[in-house]
Amino acid sequence: MNARRLGRILLGYFFRGLLLVVPVAILVYVLYNSLTYLDGLIPIEIPGLGLLTLIVGLTVFGWLGSTFLYQPIAEFGEEVLKRIPFLKTIYDALKDLMEALVGSKRKFDKPVLVRMIPGSNVEKLGFITANDLSHLGVAAGKVAVYLPHSFAWSGNLYIVPAENVTPLDAKAADVMKFIVSGGVADLEE
Repeated sequence: MNARRLGRILLGYFFRGLLLVVPVAILVYVLYNSLTYLDGLIPIEIPGLGLLTLIVGLTVFGWLGSTFLYQPIAEFGEEVLKRIPFLKTIYDALKDLMEALVGSKRKFDKPVLVRMIPGSNVEKLGFITANDLSHLGVAAGKVAVYLPHSFAWSGNLYIVPAENVTPLDAKAADVMKFIVSGGVADLEE
């Protein structure tokens, strides 16, 4: 075996090793830093106890939010927020987003293909978030479609003619994974 061929084989092994190790290393790094950050939110000397306290606290708040205590607290909070218009707007938007992602009012459950320019073959993946936009003064026949960005947790909301939207027979979670990964996610798994 000559040196050039051996070099190509070793280089191939090196790149295969990169493909296997780099995603796992990045995931471990991000997970470790995220958990360390969350653990530091409640500064307790014993490592991990801050994170455990945070998880238990959030669970207790979730339980309280499901009981009779929620209504008076929510009404008081709403009253305070009504007096500060900018904070109310931000709070309402974040609350609605969290409900849309993980709450009972999941909104990103209708994956679609959107033709961006009529007569064109250019299409983007997205999610219908509203079918009726009359409360905004938008003419009938248009829908709100959220188009997430690849490699980011952001996106744009477009109002498009309903005929430009094609519903997909796919799981919403798979479509989101595909979009966020820039189209490289393996959905066969």
